[in-house]
Amino acid sequence: MTTFRPKYITFDCYGTLTNFQMAEAARDLYGEELDERRMAEFIKNFAAYRLDEILGDWKPYAEVVHNSLERTCKRNGVTFRDEASRMIYERVPTWGPHSDVPAGLAKVAKEIPLVILSNAMNSQIMSNVEKLGAPFHAVYTAEQAQSYKPRFKGFEYMLDMLGCGPEDVLHCSSSFRYDLMSAHDLGIKNKVWVNRGHEPANPYYGYVEIPDISGLPGVVGL
Repeated sequence: MTTFRPKYITFDCYGTLTNFQMAEAARDLYGEELDERRMAEFIKNFAAYRLDEILGDWKPYAEVVHNSLERTCKRNGVTFRDEASRMIYERVPTWGPHSDVPAGLAKVAKEIPLVILSNAMNSQIMSNVEKLGAPFHAVYTAEQAQSYKPRFKGFEYMLDMLGCGPEDVLHCSSSFRYDLMSAHDLGIKNKVWVNRGHEPANPYYGYVEIPDISGLPGVVGL
């Protein structure tokens, strides 16, 4: 991909920018009940059920966490505790960025407006955004769009709010399943995959790969 200077760089937040710590939260709560092999399976199932929970009609993220944790516990033979889901949900706004994020974002933000599209609640996301170390032009949530990624509605909402088309943005994410596959299907040709190590490469979807956000300025010629 030749150097492309977009009108906006749009980002996934949790996992890409913010250090997404659902696995650590699950380990803190259930690590004493499960050996390492079973704990790894629990974490894998918890991630899969969270994705499954957001593919239907929108519901508050507290319900997503609650339902996916309950289903994970059932599958793994662990007693579900409602207070555990509340504890995990309440941790989300406390999470900060990956160490590479503030400097990389700050350099790009001087030249190109930054936008977040996140599977978040309005009451959660700004605490995370404030820790990222760079100004954002706009932050859009699943609550505002009434739809979670990877469904298309959130992306369409974002583009409508920005008053631009798929050709005008560069979308940046560490996840194919949540972001880059949908972006591809919606005609967003300019994409960046931040290889955080939690998904394998998938060249079919057409992207520039960077190891972390420190590589982003180079993608847009800065």
